[in-house]
Amino acid sequence: MRRSLGAFAIALAVALAAPAAAVQPEEKLADPQKEQRAQELGEEIRCLVCQSESIANSNADLAKDLRVLIREKIQAGQSNQEIKDFLQSRYGDYVLLRPPVKPETYVLWYGPAAITALGALGVGVFFWRRNKRPAAQQKLSADEQRRLNHILDGE
Repeated sequence: MRRSLGAFAIALAVALAAPAAAVQPEEKLADPQKEQRAQELGEEIRCLVCQSESIANSNADLAKDLRVLIREKIQAGQSNQEIKDFLQSRYGDYVLLRPPVKPETYVLWYGPAAITALGALGVGVFFWRRNKRPAAQQKLSADEQRRLNHILDGE
């Protein structure tokens, strides 16, 4: 039992440390301010292989290539926006972890909220109609009451 817990703890530590070690020492820039910029940009760019994480946390080869490319462009004096524009022109809006809100992406940004609102409205209408009491029933005429009693008595 102790041995399996120890192995589990080591495996967990390695799994959790792997994303933090995605940026290799040879990739890092000598200037701490430029390296900080590179790391911040790396957090904003999506790994196109992993798709759910940034290139700063990915060990994929393409993510490494993009990290190196970003550092080269920073060394060349390009601004963060110029680097993002370059990556966006090459890979599309999807390369950004927070793509821009524009008419082409309205459905993606606002569609889930609209569907949720319509669903909530539908559920509300369903329960409202279900709990709605029927209108007051009319009294039966004497003839109708006599016929009903006759049917119920089975005569």
